[in-house]
Amino acid sequence: MNRILSSKKNILVFMLPASLIFLSVMIIPIVATTYYSTLDWDGIGRGTFVGLENYFKIMGKNAYNFWPSVGHSFIVLLLSVLVQEPIAMVLALILGKGIKGESFFRTTFFIPMVVSTVVIAQLFIKVYHPQYGLLNVFLDTLGLDFLRQEWLADKGTALWAVFIPLIWQYIGYHMLLYYGAIKSVSTEVVEAAKIDGANYFQISTRILIPLITPVIETCVVIAVVGSLKTFDFVYIMTNGGPLGATDVPSTVMYDLLIKRNLYGQGSMVAVFIVAECLLFTVVLQTVFKKLRNTGGE
Repeated sequence: MNRILSSKKNILVFMLPASLIFLSVMIIPIVATTYYSTLDWDGIGRGTFVGLENYFKIMGKNAYNFWPSVGHSFIVLLLSVLVQEPIAMVLALILGKGIKGESFFRTTFFIPMVVSTVVIAQLFIKVYHPQYGLLNVFLDTLGLDFLRQEWLADKGTALWAVFIPLIWQYIGYHMLLYYGAIKSVSTEVVEAAKIDGANYFQISTRILIPLITPVIETCVVIAVVGSLKTFDFVYIMTNGGPLGATDVPSTVMYDLLIKRNLYGQGSMVAVFIVAECLLFTVVLQTVFKKLRNTGGE
């Protein structure tokens, strides 16, 4: 086996099938989409090459509510990193400590992740319903009926009403990743810290969290990329409304491609989404690399 793996030719042969699949489902579509973004094309007839005109039209003139949609995706990003990840970490640390009913809570927190996004979106549409929705009924019960809203129809509340279930669904997923990493830390290290008089908060902040930094990096990257390309919750709950208040780049892309048949401009938005996801991934990896190097020094 060692002789086989020591040959570069053999390694290339083994990698060829996976490389071809990756090329066909990832690289070729990205290259094709980039080419389409330079065309004035309706997706049916012959496209006309227009160069970067689509980019100037969408980004320069802020057509189709593009830049506000980018800002909305950044709000999701901040909520994911600053709200979703800390909650997931706290839950993981609590479960990792070893509490009664640990398995039950671990499974319960993960359930939203395995439920269809469509189901969760429809559930929260009912929660936010202005007449019989659970949220407004709850406010009435508390005597706070003046706070009743048409949560998904008001420009001031629609954005947050959509993002709450989006963030909630993935807390359990990230919690499970953190939980697995915490459980993999040697118990000897934790016991040594306890003998030295450290409490669980100190153990968590000074031992567990630094040791699971690679998993934290992975979770943050997943959260950021997922936020930038979010689509399903927004499309199902508001379709970008009211008046573009919940638009994100993916819904703008869908509108251009499917509803308006502007394949060149829609492809331009798709290229933008891919580019910003790659950019944020590289930036985050660089930041975490510097943090690891600083920690090592």
